[in-house]
Amino acid sequence: MENLLRPLIVVGGSVVLTLVIGWATDFLLRKADERHHETPLWGLLRRGRIPYMLVLFAALLRGSYDEAELLPARADGVGRTLTLVLIGSAAWLVIRIAAAIVETSYSRYASARAHRDPARVRRVRTQVTLIMRVVSAIVGVVAAATMLLTFPAFRAAGASLLASAGILGIVAGVAAQSTLSNMFAGFQIAFGDMVRIGDTVVVDGEWGTVEEITLTFLTVHTWDERRITMPVSYFTSKPFENWSRGTPQMTGIVFWHVDHSAPVEAMREKLRDILRECPAWDGRAYNLCVTDSTPSTMQVRALVTAKDADDIWTVRVAVREQMIGWLTDEHPYALPRVNTADAILPPSRNGNGHRPSQDGVPAQQRRYHGNHSSGRPER
Repeated sequence: MENLLRPLIVVGGSVVLTLVIGWATDFLLRKADERHHETPLWGLLRRGRIPYMLVLFAALLRGSYDEAELLPARADGVGRTLTLVLIGSAAWLVIRIAAAIVETSYSRYASARAHRDPARVRRVRTQVTLIMRVVSAIVGVVAAATMLLTFPAFRAAGASLLASAGILGIVAGVAAQSTLSNMFAGFQIAFGDMVRIGDTVVVDGEWGTVEEITLTFLTVHTWDERRITMPVSYFTSKPFENWSRGTPQMTGIVFWHVDHSAPVEAMREKLRDILRECPAWDGRAYNLCVTDSTPSTMQVRALVTAKDADDIWTVRVAVREQMIGWLTDEHPYALPRVNTADAILPPSRNGNGHRPSQDGVPAQQRRYHGNHSSGRPER
């Protein structure tokens, strides 16, 4: 009877203690989260309750397993398994705690500077993301190395591994040259403030927003819902446009090709009225002027401003559409027109040295007679 009750007491007691301690810890964290609404730390720490309970259970069972005398022939294997579970769950718990602390610090920083300096907030967010990835990688490598050292064969091979570490490092560096360059480029991007999560960029003619930055690749979310994944080394070796660098404010340009008789002053006043009714215009500046002229049209350019790249697109579209509609309704003569004429016959001469005439009009005196709008009747 004693041989049956002892394992049940040890294993059952470990399970009960784990559940009780885990529930009590989670209860205290929940109460702390309710009392302190100014910080998300306590709520974020609750995410680590699963690895926390695994650590408790593995530690309790590992410490009391010898007393249970359960499967004595397999004692070494069971003890090593519990040790491995303890190491892995402890590493998991450390990562969750570190993530909670870092995320809390970032939340406080972002809430204090979100309105005053959004560019710096995005920069810190990028750095925090990469730092957490590095911390997770380091903790994972240390945990894996600790697990391997629990096996006697690996401890015996440690000296030879250290002796050959230099040669292996050189070989690995040559083989993983591309991966290492991307990793160093990731650190350069994070701490060099070249590009940040949330920045609006133009890469290879594609306009989008930086959605994710890792140590090896970067994801750009385009305006048409596509994701472009690129190696981070691209941003350290090739030029690209970063519309969010410094201040997000932008100036946009709208062009029209109109007839020489277009009312430029009236167009300038209409531009002002359009912008006053456009919520995306930030009110900083606007302008309209003639920038070029051709034999058939003249080019009119409007300058408008907005607080960021999204709003400048909205302003440009609204100005372009409403100005064309206004010209069509109020000043149709200002639209570009195409001059047309009858085909000119090749030069030929009759007996008296003059070119033949059509309808009694000498060919030398014929002129372009049509001034038609494209698709419009002659005016």
